[in-house]
Amino acid sequence: MITDFLHLKAPGNWINDPNGFLYFHGAYHLFYQHFPYAPRWGTMHWGHAVSHDLVHWTHLGIALFPSKAYDRNGVFSGSALELDGKLHLYYSAVRYLAEEPEDIHLARGGGLQTSQAMLVSPDGRTFDNWSKRQIIPVLEDPALGDAADTRDPKVWASDGGYYMILGSKAQGQGKVLFYRSGDGTHWNYANSYTDPSFGSMLECPDLFPLGSSYLLVGSPMGVIQDGLPYADQTMYAPADFAEDTCTLRLLAPFTYLDWGLDLYAPQSTLDDQGRRVLIGWMRMPQAVRGEADGRGPWRGMMSLPRVAEWENGRVFFRPHPQVVAQFTQPVSSPRPTMPLRILASLPEGASLDLFGYQIRRERGAVTADRSQVFDQIPGYRMTASTPPISAPCCPLEIYVEPNLVEIFVNHGQYVLSHVVYGLRGSFSGPIDDMTTVS
Repeated sequence: MITDFLHLKAPGNWINDPNGFLYFHGAYHLFYQHFPYAPRWGTMHWGHAVSHDLVHWTHLGIALFPSKAYDRNGVFSGSALELDGKLHLYYSAVRYLAEEPEDIHLARGGGLQTSQAMLVSPDGRTFDNWSKRQIIPVLEDPALGDAADTRDPKVWASDGGYYMILGSKAQGQGKVLFYRSGDGTHWNYANSYTDPSFGSMLECPDLFPLGSSYLLVGSPMGVIQDGLPYADQTMYAPADFAEDTCTLRLLAPFTYLDWGLDLYAPQSTLDDQGRRVLIGWMRMPQAVRGEADGRGPWRGMMSLPRVAEWENGRVFFRPHPQVVAQFTQPVSSPRPTMPLRILASLPEGASLDLFGYQIRRERGAVTADRSQVFDQIPGYRMTASTPPISAPCCPLEIYVEPNLVEIFVNHGQYVLSHVVYGLRGSFSGPIDDMTTVS
C-alpha cells in the first residue's frame, strides 16, 4: 500500500484533477483523475486516497472506472456529498463518438458526448461500478451548453436542498450551469451565467460561501495567449449568489489563484474545524522515475492543502495548520533533507538561491526562476511573478520538496508554486528560519 506525506502524488503513472474532496466518517477522502496504465493522459478512472490529517495520505486503489455505455471512455471530474450517511459521488461520464484506431484512449476528431452520473458508496470504501446511474443526460440545446464540454459537477447541500454547478460553453464563451435537487438524485436545470473572463470554456467550477459573500473558483481555458503550454489557468473572484434563483454575479474581475501558473483544477471542502480548504493539481510536463516505495514512474501531484480566508477586503490562501505543525526540527546543515519550511524576509533587490531555484524581489514583486532546476523542457515558462507588494520587507513562507516549491507571499496575499526537477546544491540568502519534519 502506497502512502504519501504532505503532497499526494500519483501512485504510479498519471493523475490530474482532484475529485470528490470531502471529510466523511472521520477521514478526508480525495479522489483524483487517474490513468493507471502509463504516465500520460488517457481513459480516466478515479483513484482514491484517504487521510486523517490532510498530511499523511494512503492510496486505496481505483474507486471508479468505466462500466456503462455512457461512461465507457472516461469517468471525468466531479465531487462528493454525504447524504443519509452514505457517500454520493457525482462525475462527468464520457462517451466517444469514435475512437482513434491507433490509440483508443483518444476521441477521433475530438468527437464525444458528456453526461452527468452518480454512484453511491455505503461507506466510502466500497464502490459498485455497476450500480451507477445517469442523472443529467447529454445536453441537446447548444444555446444552453455544449454536448461535449459540459462537465465537472460540484455539488453541495444547503437549507434549500442540493445544488450543482457545471462548467460549460456556448457561442464560443465559457459559462456555468446550475441545477437543483430535493433528494441529491433527481436534478432540474435552474439557471446559467456567463462572463468574458470565463475564456472559451470554464472547467472545474467551485462555488462556496466565504466571509460575507461567495467565492467562485474556476479554470477558464485559453486565458493566456502567448503560445506556451498552460494557456488554461485557475482563477477566482468574489461573487453574489442567490440560492432561490441560482443567480450568480461576479463582484470583481477574475484573478490568478496561483501565480506560478502550474496549479490547475483545485477543489475545496470544509475541514473538521469548518475551515475552507483547497487542493489543486500541479501539472508536470514529464514523469519522475520510480521511487523506493515501488510506485514506478509517476506524473502529477497535488498542492499542499490551503485554507482560504477573507481578510481585510481580500482573499488569503495559507498552508493548512496541520501542514505547519509538521515542521518542528531546526535545520543547520547546508544540505538538509527535504521537505523544508523556510521563512524569509525579502527586501527590494534581495534574492534567495534555494538549491538552484531562484527567488528575488524586483519593483515590489516576488519573482521566481526555475530555469536551473527544470531540465530545460522546451516551451515552458521558466519564470513567474506576483503583482507588486507594498510591504518594504516582504515575508515569505516557502515549502520545498524535490519536485515542488510553494511560496506563500506576504502571509498568503499571493501564492506562487512551481513544479521542479532536480533541485541541487545548497541555499543562500536572507533566510530567517528553516525547519524540517521530525
